[in-house]
Amino acid sequence: MKTESLNILLVDDHDMVRAGFRRLLSDQPRFVIAAEARSVAEALACLDAGRFDVILLDLFLPDGSGVEVLKNVATRQPAIPVLVLSGFSEEQYGVNMLRAGAAGFLSKTCPAEQLIEAIETVSAGRRYASAQLAGLMGRGSRETPPVLKHQQLSQREFQIFCGLAAGKTVTEIGENLYISVKTVSTYRSRLLEKMGLKTNSELTYYAVKNGLLQ
Repeated sequence: MKTESLNILLVDDHDMVRAGFRRLLSDQPRFVIAAEARSVAEALACLDAGRFDVILLDLFLPDGSGVEVLKNVATRQPAIPVLVLSGFSEEQYGVNMLRAGAAGFLSKTCPAEQLIEAIETVSAGRRYASAQLAGLMGRGSRETPPVLKHQQLSQREFQIFCGLAAGKTVTEIGENLYISVKTVSTYRSRLLEKMGLKTNSELTYYAVKNGLLQ
């Protein structure tokens, strides 16, 4: 096992949550919280200014989705593993986050030991999935599990789904993802068709009903 320090970028908009992670990781001598960010914009600024070994990323941020950070990391510094930490369960978002490029996904309710194990795993260049998430990913080879509508979306469709569900306009989503309004509208039509929905209101209702908004 490596003995050098691991510089961690902690991205979460809740001060209390970040403080909790700082306290938890302070017991691990080689884990260093090198920078903190409360938004997508702050996270991208940190990426430009520093070097990190691991990113701990909240899924929902005030100015956009954590998926936007994943996309930028893949473009700017693809060697940095991103471990997504969410208040939602593996069933709700885990598979989608791994598909979007995350090195791992954990619920914020996980035990401290599991978080430490996950950081060690992704920092070593391996993907981390809890036993529950691994089961969700692997059981398809033995049976056909129920598939939720949002799990059928592509990475880009899921990004736009998150934006629409959060009440963002197509213009705001386009600016956040650096794509045209026309392209956002095309993806919107496509994802609504895939999910069998007709309006943004129906989409938001679906997100609330399935616990996809916090």
